[in-house]
Amino acid sequence: MATSKTVLQVLSGGLPCPHRFDLSFGGLNSVLSMCSDVKRKNRGLVYKKLNNGMRLLGKCTSRGVGAVTSHEKVKCIDRWESMRCKCQKAESFGGATANEWSPVSLPVNGVHGATNIFEKGRFALKCNEKTQSIEEEAWDLLRASVVCYCGNPIGTIAANDPNSTSILNYDQVFIRDFIPSGIAFLLKGEYDIVRNFILYTLQLQSWEKTMDCYSPGQGLMPASFKVRTVPLDSEDSATEEVLDADFGEAAIGRVAPVDSGLWWIILLRAYGKCSGDLSVQERVDVQTGMKMILRLCLADGFDMFPTLLVTDGSCMIDRRMGIHGHPLEIEALFYSALLCAREMLAPEDGSADLIRALNNRLVALSFHIREYYWIDLKKLNEIYRYTTEEYSYDAVNKFNIYPDQIPPWLVEFMPNKGGYLIGNLQPAHMDFRFFTLGNLWSIVSSLATLDQSHAILDLIEAKWAELVAEMPIKICYPALEGQEWRIITGSDPKNTAWSYHNGGSWPTLLWQLTVACIKMNRPEIAERAVQLVERRISRDKWPEYYDTKRARFIGKQAHLFQTWSISGYLVAKLFLANPSAAKIFVNEEDPELVSALISANPRRKRARKIFKQPFIV
Repeated sequence: MATSKTVLQVLSGGLPCPHRFDLSFGGLNSVLSMCSDVKRKNRGLVYKKLNNGMRLLGKCTSRGVGAVTSHEKVKCIDRWESMRCKCQKAESFGGATANEWSPVSLPVNGVHGATNIFEKGRFALKCNEKTQSIEEEAWDLLRASVVCYCGNPIGTIAANDPNSTSILNYDQVFIRDFIPSGIAFLLKGEYDIVRNFILYTLQLQSWEKTMDCYSPGQGLMPASFKVRTVPLDSEDSATEEVLDADFGEAAIGRVAPVDSGLWWIILLRAYGKCSGDLSVQERVDVQTGMKMILRLCLADGFDMFPTLLVTDGSCMIDRRMGIHGHPLEIEALFYSALLCAREMLAPEDGSADLIRALNNRLVALSFHIREYYWIDLKKLNEIYRYTTEEYSYDAVNKFNIYPDQIPPWLVEFMPNKGGYLIGNLQPAHMDFRFFTLGNLWSIVSSLATLDQSHAILDLIEAKWAELVAEMPIKICYPALEGQEWRIITGSDPKNTAWSYHNGGSWPTLLWQLTVACIKMNRPEIAERAVQLVERRISRDKWPEYYDTKRARFIGKQAHLFQTWSISGYLVAKLFLANPSAAKIFVNEEDPELVSALISANPRRKRARKIFKQPFIV
């Protein structure tokens, strides 16, 4: 495979470093074919550590994970930060070096310089010694969580608590967990770790994925991966580093991660926007991997709806929580990934059908979510007066929703001003719970209309005591309790009421809240949330989540020093200090998409299709 390759010059004291090695897949494959000391395994890439190191591939450490035990943390951090002079960085994957790229200036709401919110530092939080010390601590912890593979940073582990005795899979690099970490590094101008992450996870996509003799569709990205160091069979003292990926076959519940591929596409676009390096997304293998994800998502099925049909636990809420079907979080990420992919797909004959299918799905998905998922006081009253059992192409109650499904809590919860997108929609079923990530990303991706986006933020402000309280922000509201909890979660002891995924408060959601608020020119909401976080999260040792209605307790099973709690805070601070940086995630509403939505007229009456030729029966 022909790829453009330019050696990344790493400067130390103004002088170019004399040693380099190539991590582009074209170069990597050629090295693998020449080196007899490198083996390919079914479960991962394997590199043999020689006594004198690896001349072409770089020096592999005796430990595969950059984040290690407490007495080795400083060594790992120093090793990673000193790569600039020790030449253990990956080669540039085409084009100029990362340091030569300048960030791309993007329009807001389609107009350059139209929104003053993106003026640098206008809404930056007032710094004092306390907040500076919290940020410094957060950066130290984030760098201590970095995972290295053959001397190169490729991600961050989920949690790095030196006192934890229950590691489970928190020592792995999760695709979704790394997103805020990657953004934090991008905003600091440290592009290599994100580029390495994008390209190595792309290689994992092509691995064999089998559980009980069945293999899922091509294009599935792993939920997580781990760097392991194992001894070689041939030599007693030699070791090798192995990337071991989990596609769901080892996960609790054995659920495939639908959101991993969507987040990968979103991060790929953000990397190009922030670094200015578009050579990565233009690579043939990256284009192929992106198309595989899209084809997997756009594949035809039995569903009548444009939304993605998924099982329970296939996203951030990765345990049984009654979100099977068409959960808002997946649909918002799906819509965002489609828009991002449309920007990055190379115009070629082989992509024409895929782009056409992508555009058609964008139109249908946008209408479906805006029309049928939206709820406010007016819509709630309409549902309350629904007529059921309508057999008609022009039915008002298309999904046969029974008014008695309206829960009592919703009548009191819904403010006079504000609204939100419900959590799920299926025949005869509306999940009225408020799911934070889905609503926030609907704002960021412009899946929600401008009015709906402001209404969502209005609701968050109006219901601050319920959704935020003492620590931002509830992953969903309200919690499942009693018999409902027993039936829907299967009596999950980890998802008891107001804990974990069942109404727990997750500090990592702070960065999505910040992006949404900046986009809508309402950063004061995010500032208020950041100030709440700074009161206690450092003292609480950066927990994964908080429990109780008002988020007063650290989660009963929450891991401490959770990486995406740390990086979520840092990204929120960086975005508030430089609001224009938030544009790397924002998808502005496409005028062509709006006109296509109007011309398509999804409300038109059904007509019989007239066939030009008769069928022979």
